[in-house]
Amino acid sequence: MSTIIITGTKGFIGSNLKRELENTYEILEINEDVFRGDWRESVSSAFGLDVKCVFHVGACSDTLETDVNYMMTLNFEFTRHLSDLCKSKKVPLIYSSSAANYGINNLNPSNLYGWSKYTAECYVIGNGGIALRYFNVYGPGEEHKGKMSSVAFQMFQKNERGEDVKLFPKKPKRDFVYIKDIISANLYAAEHYNQLLGKYYEVGSGKAETFEEVLNHLQIPFEYVSETLIPIGYQFYTQSSANCWMEGWKPEYSLEKGLLEYRKYLTRKKVF
Repeated sequence: MSTIIITGTKGFIGSNLKRELENTYEILEINEDVFRGDWRESVSSAFGLDVKCVFHVGACSDTLETDVNYMMTLNFEFTRHLSDLCKSKKVPLIYSSSAANYGINNLNPSNLYGWSKYTAECYVIGNGGIALRYFNVYGPGEEHKGKMSSVAFQMFQKNERGEDVKLFPKKPKRDFVYIKDIISANLYAAEHYNQLLGKYYEVGSGKAETFEEVLNHLQIPFEYVSETLIPIGYQFYTQSSANCWMEGWKPEYSLEKGLLEYRKYLTRKKVF
Protein backbone atom coordinates (compact mmCIF):
# COMPACT_ATOMS: atom_id res chain seq x y z
CA MET A 1 0.00 0.00 0.00
CA SER A 2 1.41 3.41 -1.01
CA THR A 3 2.16 6.01 1.68
CA ILE A 4 0.67 9.48 1.72
CA ILE A 5 1.80 12.18 4.14
CA ILE A 6 -0.90 14.46 5.55
CA THR A 7 0.02 17.27 7.92
CA GLY A 8 -2.58 18.62 10.32
CA THR A 9 -4.71 15.48 10.62
CA LYS A 10 -5.93 16.63 14.03
CA GLY A 11 -7.50 19.68 12.42
CA PHE A 12 -10.67 20.32 10.45
CA ILE A 13 -9.58 19.81 6.84
CA GLY A 14 -6.78 17.36 7.62
CA SER A 15 -9.04 14.99 9.53
CA ASN A 16 -11.58 14.96 6.70
CA LEU A 17 -8.85 14.32 4.14
CA LYS A 18 -7.42 11.49 6.22
CA ARG A 19 -10.84 9.89 6.53
CA GLU A 20 -11.27 10.02 2.77
CA LEU A 21 -7.91 8.41 1.99
CA GLU A 22 -7.14 6.03 4.86
CA ASN A 23 -8.87 3.01 3.33
CA THR A 24 -6.83 3.32 0.14
CA TYR A 25 -3.41 4.48 1.35
CA GLU A 26 -1.09 4.13 4.30
CA ILE A 27 -1.35 7.53 6.00
CA LEU A 28 1.66 9.07 7.72
CA GLU A 29 0.42 11.86 9.96
CA ILE A 30 2.51 14.89 10.93
CA ASN A 31 1.03 17.21 13.54
CA GLU A 32 2.14 20.08 15.77
CA ASP A 33 3.60 17.71 18.38
CA VAL A 34 6.52 17.20 15.99
CA PHE A 35 7.85 20.55 17.27
CA ARG A 36 8.60 19.05 20.68
CA GLY A 37 11.86 17.72 19.26
CA ASP A 38 14.07 18.18 16.21
CA TRP A 39 11.21 18.73 13.79
CA ARG A 40 13.42 19.07 10.73
CA GLU A 41 14.96 15.67 11.35
CA SER A 42 11.58 14.11 12.13
CA VAL A 43 10.04 15.40 8.91
CA SER A 44 13.09 14.42 6.83
CA SER A 45 13.00 10.87 8.18
CA ALA A 46 9.46 10.44 6.89
CA PHE A 47 10.81 10.59 3.35
CA GLY A 48 12.68 7.34 3.87
CA LEU A 49 9.39 5.71 2.93
CA ASP A 50 7.94 5.37 -0.56
CA VAL A 51 5.84 8.53 -0.39
CA LYS A 52 3.31 8.94 -3.19
CA CYS A 53 2.08 12.43 -2.31
CA VAL A 54 2.12 15.06 0.45
CA PHE A 55 -0.97 17.04 1.46
CA HIS A 56 0.30 19.91 3.59
CA VAL A 57 -2.75 21.08 5.51
CA GLY A 58 -1.35 21.76 8.99
CA ALA A 59 -0.78 25.37 10.07
CA CYS A 60 -1.52 27.96 12.69
CA SER A 61 -4.96 28.99 11.46
CA ASP A 62 -5.62 31.68 14.07
CA THR A 63 -5.96 34.81 11.97
CA LEU A 64 -5.59 36.93 15.13
CA GLU A 65 -2.27 35.40 16.23
CA THR A 66 0.43 38.07 16.72
CA ASP A 67 3.44 35.94 17.78
CA VAL A 68 5.65 36.33 14.71
CA ASN A 69 8.11 33.54 15.61
CA TYR A 70 5.34 31.04 16.29
CA MET A 71 3.37 31.92 13.16
CA MET A 72 6.32 31.98 10.79
CA THR A 73 7.87 28.79 12.16
CA LEU A 74 4.65 26.82 11.73
CA ASN A 75 3.39 28.42 8.56
CA PHE A 76 6.55 29.30 6.67
CA GLU A 77 9.68 27.54 7.95
CA PHE A 78 7.92 24.19 8.26
CA THR A 79 6.43 24.59 4.77
CA ARG A 80 9.79 25.58 3.28
CA HIS A 81 11.49 22.49 4.70
CA LEU A 82 8.70 20.21 3.53
CA SER A 83 8.68 21.79 0.08
CA ASP A 84 12.43 21.36 -0.32
CA LEU A 85 12.13 17.69 0.64
CA CYS A 86 9.34 17.13 -1.87
CA LYS A 87 11.35 18.83 -4.61
CA SER A 88 14.50 16.80 -3.93
CA LYS A 89 12.56 13.51 -3.69
CA LYS A 90 10.26 14.36 -6.63
CA VAL A 91 7.16 13.93 -4.47
CA PRO A 92 3.98 15.88 -5.36
CA LEU A 93 3.11 18.55 -2.80
CA ILE A 94 -0.39 20.02 -2.46
CA TYR A 95 -0.40 22.97 -0.12
CA SER A 96 -3.45 24.33 1.71
CA SER A 97 -3.26 28.06 1.15
CA SER A 98 -5.86 30.73 1.89
CA ALA A 99 -7.98 33.50 0.42
CA ALA A 100 -6.49 35.60 3.26
CA ASN A 101 -3.72 36.22 0.71
CA TYR A 102 -6.00 38.82 -0.89
CA GLY A 103 -6.41 40.88 2.28
CA ILE A 104 -8.93 43.67 2.50
CA ASN A 105 -7.76 45.38 -0.70
CA ASN A 106 -7.89 42.23 -2.86
CA LEU A 107 -4.19 42.69 -3.61
CA ASN A 108 -2.10 41.45 -0.70
CA PRO A 109 -2.46 40.14 2.87
CA SER A 110 -3.55 42.46 5.65
CA ASN A 111 -2.45 40.47 8.71
CA LEU A 112 0.34 38.20 9.93
CA TYR A 113 -1.59 35.03 9.15
CA GLY A 114 -2.19 36.13 5.56
CA TRP A 115 1.45 37.02 5.00
CA SER A 116 2.64 33.71 6.48
CA LYS A 117 0.39 31.79 4.08
CA TYR A 118 1.29 33.97 1.11
CA THR A 119 5.05 33.66 1.55
CA ALA A 120 4.75 29.89 2.05
CA GLU A 121 2.54 29.60 -1.02
CA CYS A 122 5.08 31.47 -3.16
CA TYR A 123 7.81 29.11 -1.98
CA VAL A 124 5.76 26.00 -2.74
CA ILE A 125 4.89 27.24 -6.22
CA GLY A 126 8.51 28.17 -6.85
CA ASN A 127 9.46 24.58 -6.08
CA GLY A 128 6.85 23.26 -8.51
CA GLY A 129 4.10 22.39 -6.04
CA ILE A 130 0.38 23.18 -6.11
CA ALA A 131 -1.29 25.69 -3.78
CA LEU A 132 -5.04 25.72 -3.16
CA ARG A 133 -6.48 28.99 -1.86
CA TYR A 134 -9.48 28.08 0.28
CA PHE A 135 -12.27 30.55 0.87
CA ASN A 136 -14.62 30.30 3.90
CA VAL A 137 -14.75 26.60 4.70
CA TYR A 138 -17.53 25.07 6.81
CA GLY A 139 -18.78 21.58 7.61
CA PRO A 140 -18.38 18.52 9.85
CA GLY A 141 -15.16 18.31 11.83
CA GLU A 142 -14.69 21.96 12.78
CA GLU A 143 -16.08 21.62 16.30
CA HIS A 144 -12.69 22.16 17.96
CA LYS A 145 -11.88 25.45 16.19
CA GLY A 146 -13.61 27.78 18.64
CA LYS A 147 -13.51 31.41 17.46
CA MET A 148 -11.97 30.28 14.16
CA SER A 149 -14.91 28.00 13.31
CA SER A 150 -17.40 29.00 10.62
CA VAL A 151 -20.25 31.41 11.22
CA ALA A 152 -22.62 28.51 10.50
CA PHE A 153 -21.21 26.46 13.36
CA GLN A 154 -20.89 29.32 15.84
CA MET A 155 -24.39 30.65 15.25
CA PHE A 156 -25.95 27.18 15.33
CA GLN A 157 -24.34 26.65 18.73
CA LYS A 158 -25.56 29.97 20.07
CA ASN A 159 -29.10 29.38 18.87
CA GLU A 160 -29.26 25.91 20.39
CA ARG A 161 -28.07 27.34 23.72
CA GLY A 162 -30.83 29.94 23.60
CA GLU A 163 -28.44 32.85 23.12
CA ASP A 164 -29.15 35.86 20.90
CA VAL A 165 -27.63 35.64 17.44
CA LYS A 166 -26.32 38.98 16.23
CA LEU A 167 -24.76 40.05 12.94
CA PHE A 168 -22.85 43.06 11.72
CA PRO A 169 -25.02 45.39 9.62
CA LYS A 170 -24.22 46.44 6.02
CA LYS A 171 -24.52 42.82 4.82
CA PRO A 172 -20.94 41.65 4.30
CA LYS A 173 -20.60 38.73 1.90
CA ARG A 174 -18.38 35.66 1.86
CA ASP A 175 -17.73 32.77 -0.49
CA PHE A 176 -18.75 29.84 1.74
CA VAL A 177 -17.34 26.50 0.56
CA TYR A 178 -18.40 23.13 1.96
CA ILE A 179 -15.73 20.79 3.31
CA LYS A 180 -16.54 18.06 0.79
CA ASP A 181 -15.64 20.43 -2.05
CA ILE A 182 -12.32 21.15 -0.33
CA ILE A 183 -11.57 17.43 -0.18
CA SER A 184 -12.57 16.89 -3.80
CA ALA A 185 -10.26 19.74 -4.86
CA ASN A 186 -7.32 18.13 -3.06
CA LEU A 187 -7.98 14.75 -4.66
CA TYR A 188 -8.36 16.37 -8.09
CA ALA A 189 -5.06 18.23 -7.67
CA ALA A 190 -3.30 14.98 -6.80
CA GLU A 191 -4.84 13.10 -9.70
CA HIS A 192 -3.94 15.79 -12.26
CA TYR A 193 -0.73 16.95 -10.62
CA ASN A 194 1.51 17.05 -13.68
CA GLN A 195 -0.93 19.24 -15.58
CA LEU A 196 -1.48 21.65 -12.67
CA LEU A 197 1.87 21.98 -10.87
CA GLY A 198 3.64 25.26 -10.26
CA LYS A 199 0.52 27.38 -9.75
CA TYR A 200 -2.07 28.39 -7.19
CA TYR A 201 -5.80 27.80 -7.63
CA GLU A 202 -8.85 29.10 -5.82
CA VAL A 203 -11.25 26.71 -4.11
CA GLY A 204 -14.65 28.19 -3.40
CA SER A 205 -18.30 28.01 -4.35
CA GLY A 206 -17.94 30.87 -6.82
CA LYS A 207 -20.75 32.84 -5.19
CA ALA A 208 -20.63 35.48 -2.46
CA GLU A 209 -23.44 35.07 0.08
CA THR A 210 -24.52 37.18 3.06
CA PHE A 211 -24.43 35.94 6.63
CA GLU A 212 -28.19 36.52 6.64
CA GLU A 213 -28.55 33.87 3.94
CA VAL A 214 -26.54 31.42 6.01
CA LEU A 215 -28.79 31.89 9.03
CA ASN A 216 -31.95 31.74 6.96
CA HIS A 217 -30.90 28.36 5.55
CA LEU A 218 -30.21 27.17 9.11
CA GLN A 219 -33.57 28.57 10.26
CA ILE A 220 -31.92 30.75 12.90
CA PRO A 221 -33.43 34.14 13.86
CA PHE A 222 -31.02 37.06 14.22
CA GLU A 223 -30.69 40.75 14.96
CA TYR A 224 -27.97 43.34 14.34
CA VAL A 225 -25.31 44.94 16.52
CA SER A 226 -24.35 48.58 16.23
CA GLU A 227 -22.38 49.58 13.15
CA THR A 228 -19.75 51.04 15.48
CA LEU A 229 -18.75 47.51 16.52
CA ILE A 230 -17.50 46.58 13.05
CA PRO A 231 -13.68 46.21 13.42
CA ILE A 232 -11.35 48.44 11.44
CA GLY A 233 -10.10 46.56 8.38
CA TYR A 234 -13.04 44.14 8.41
CA GLN A 235 -13.30 42.20 5.17
CA PHE A 236 -16.68 42.85 3.57
CA TYR A 237 -16.48 40.74 0.45
CA THR A 238 -14.86 37.54 -0.80
CA GLN A 239 -15.67 35.49 -3.88
CA SER A 240 -13.65 32.94 -5.78
CA SER A 241 -13.58 33.10 -9.56
CA ALA A 242 -14.23 30.10 -11.78
CA ASN A 243 -11.39 31.42 -13.96
CA CYS A 244 -9.03 30.68 -11.06
CA TRP A 245 -10.26 27.14 -10.38
CA MET A 246 -8.36 24.09 -11.57
CA GLU A 247 -9.38 23.28 -15.12
CA GLY A 248 -11.85 20.42 -14.98
CA TRP A 249 -12.75 20.89 -11.29
CA LYS A 250 -15.84 22.60 -9.94
CA PRO A 251 -17.69 22.61 -6.59
CA GLU A 252 -20.64 20.30 -6.11
CA TYR A 253 -22.27 22.07 -3.17
CA SER A 254 -24.30 25.25 -3.24
CA LEU A 255 -24.70 27.06 0.08
CA GLU A 256 -28.23 25.70 0.45
CA LYS A 257 -27.18 22.11 -0.27
CA GLY A 258 -24.15 22.28 2.02
CA LEU A 259 -26.01 23.83 4.94
CA LEU A 260 -28.87 21.37 4.65
CA GLU A 261 -26.43 18.49 5.03
CA TYR A 262 -24.46 20.28 7.75
CA ARG A 263 -27.57 21.10 9.78
CA LYS A 264 -28.52 17.43 9.83
CA TYR A 265 -25.02 16.58 11.05
CA LEU A 266 -25.03 19.21 13.79
CA THR A 267 -28.48 18.19 15.00
CA ARG A 268 -27.56 14.51 15.02
CA LYS A 269 -24.23 15.06 16.78
CA LYS A 270 -25.72 17.59 19.22
CA VAL A 271 -22.48 19.61 19.05
CA PHE A 272 -23.71 22.53 21.10
